[in-house]
Amino acid sequence: MNSIPVAHYLYLAAILFGIGVFGVLARKNAISVLMGVEMMLNAVNINYLAFAKYWNWNSLTGPVFVVFVITIAAAEAAVALAIVIAIYRQMKGVNVDEIHYLKG
Repeated sequence: MNSIPVAHYLYLAAILFGIGVFGVLARKNAISVLMGVEMMLNAVNINYLAFAKYWNWNSLTGPVFVVFVITIAAAEAAVALAIVIAIYRQMKGVNVDEIHYLKG
């Protein structure tokens, strides 16, 4: 059975991480920034699973870390969306550059 080399998983994860970094740094909409962060976390998950497959597929270390990261990402998304909704109610927009006006 032909297996996909680990390098291909790492290339995919690097591309996804790069797109996520671009989404965080280049976007002004808070929702787009959150999507970039989620994409970076998914790239990390691909790396965890690729290395788990490369070293010992029977070990549950990689998948356990992936489930942990997915859980943390879900909590982060829920809190961040609540913050974005609160900001939208105050400012009628979610432009990241204008959020510093909320300091008072």
